[in-house]
Amino acid sequence: MKVVDITVNKGDVLNEVAKTTAYSGAKMTGEEGAYERIFTTKSDREMLERFWTECQVSVCETLKKFLQQEETTDEGWNLKLGLSESFDDTLIKSIKKELFSFFVTGIVAKWYVFTNKKEAGEYEGSASHLLVGIHKKVLFKKKPTRPTYS
Repeated sequence: MKVVDITVNKGDVLNEVAKTTAYSGAKMTGEEGAYERIFTTKSDREMLERFWTECQVSVCETLKKFLQQEETTDEGWNLKLGLSESFDDTLIKSIKKELFSFFVTGIVAKWYVFTNKKEAGEYEGSASHLLVGIHKKVLFKKKPTRPTYS
């Protein structure tokens, strides 16, 4: 079994959530006060923490077959996955990026249920799609190679 360690930095995720919601709010035309309603601020942190936890639960549910250990720290979340010996290591960076994107998109989707219902469904669908992609990647195995003898 091949063990893969993955860390998701909560501060980086929440900063990206703030950027995404600020951009979305600023670009809404014809809606008075959209920016103030949609943009996440420090006072929204408690709710965003709940959404962070819900995303963790979703990842655990999706990867439960592979999950050896998970730990929440002040900085974020550490996962230890037990994958097949045939797992392709070149996918690790992609899994990390997709996991980061899942957290951002998942948190934004949950936030938009309260603040921007028009886009909430689209973000939820995107988050689900990212989670499926992560699951497919951890299942992927390299083709066996025949030994060559000299």
